Amino acid sequence: MCCKVIFFYCCRFDGLDAMAEHEEFLPHKTGGKKEIHFTDFEGKTSFGMSIFNLSNAIMGSGILGLAFAMSNTGIILFFYLFIIKSELPLVIQAFLDKENTGEWFLNGNYLIIIVSAFIILPLALMKQLGYLGYTSGFSLSCMVFFLISVIYKKFNISCPLEDLHHNDSSIAAHHAPTNVTEDFCEAKMFTINSQTAYTVPILAFAFVCHPEVLPIYTELRDATKKRMQSVANISILAMFVMYLLTALFGYLTFYGAVESELLHTYSRVGSGDVLILCVRLAVLVAVTLTVPVVLFPIRRALLQILFPDKPFHWVRHIAIAFCLVFIVNLLVIFVPSIRDIFGIIGATSAPSLIFILPGIFYIRIVPEEQEPLLSRPKIQATCFAALGFIFMVMSLSFIITDWVTGESRSGGGH
Repeated sequence: MCCKVIFFYCCRFDGLDAMAEHEEFLPHKTGGKKEIHFTDFEGKTSFGMSIFNLSNAIMGSGILGLAFAMSNTGIILFFYLFIIKSELPLVIQAFLDKENTGEWFLNGNYLIIIVSAFIILPLALMKQLGYLGYTSGFSLSCMVFFLISVIYKKFNISCPLEDLHHNDSSIAAHHAPTNVTEDFCEAKMFTINSQTAYTVPILAFAFVCHPEVLPIYTELRDATKKRMQSVANISILAMFVMYLLTALFGYLTFYGAVESELLHTYSRVGSGDVLILCVRLAVLVAVTLTVPVVLFPIRRALLQILFPDKPFHWVRHIAIAFCLVFIVNLLVIFVPSIRDIFGIIGATSAPSLIFILPGIFYIRIVPEEQEPLLSRPKIQATCFAALGFIFMVMSLSFIITDWVTGESRSGGGH
């Protein structure tokens, strides 16, 4: 729903409810000539390709952690490259049917550089975001295969896992003590434990797609508010259904034994499972093809900030893409663990993008003569911003508390 929230505020930009359906999302003074906004390739992408791109922007590596989130709450974004770094060596190792004895082609750091150079960078150099609609559609197909496999495995894996009695200490270290009980394989409608603090950012970050909204809109053919709202509605609904089913069936398969990365949990069942191997490969393809879509708005923003009045130039286009991929690769290679970083970034940026910034922008941009500060829309915007601050403070407080108590339990440090 996050994209719908920001679209609610943006679509009310002029403060009037009775807008003509054909009016454009970004108002501009034309003087008889249509201006180009934020891109030199306006109005060339089809409705379907726009849905694929926005859906792919929403869909990401967060889907692998949703079952873990449900396990720790109850039923009631360089992150993508980090998944490639951790999963691709395992896939290659399974295909070659050999142990990892230090070969370079089983080193995640080398593999991420190769994937970035030969797949991500070429796609990121595309001149128009609409071209990525085809790869986005294929990426979503891979995720549909992942979902079908998760549902299928629910009825083929018994709980508790065979190795559960060998892993009680490991589970106890990552879950509340109440999880390792006789009712371990029963679904909990409501759960609170030390890991709940990390699930809030996962759930919030799962629907973040705001940076891609404007680039997708500006390239949408016959772009109107109603047309773009339809793109957002279809994309969000489709991803919500996929997220919900993946989280639900993943949780109902492993219950309290769900790990923070769902595919790792399946590895405990059988590392030689051909279906799981294919699923790993599909997820790797999906997250790899998501990265270029995420890089596009970052580059657009840098171009607007650094070269606002300059026409399109291939040298700038390529240089910025190369620098972005290079920096992200450095982060992925040198950052040892993603869990704490994901918690901090998710707890700060997700509430900002979903609640705080849209609310503040709406209050700031819409003139008071059009909508007074005490009008219903601005009061709603204020409440959304306040809710975002509350989520941010709560998540950060829980995460810091978990760090402190975790360090005290382990004798200081992870």
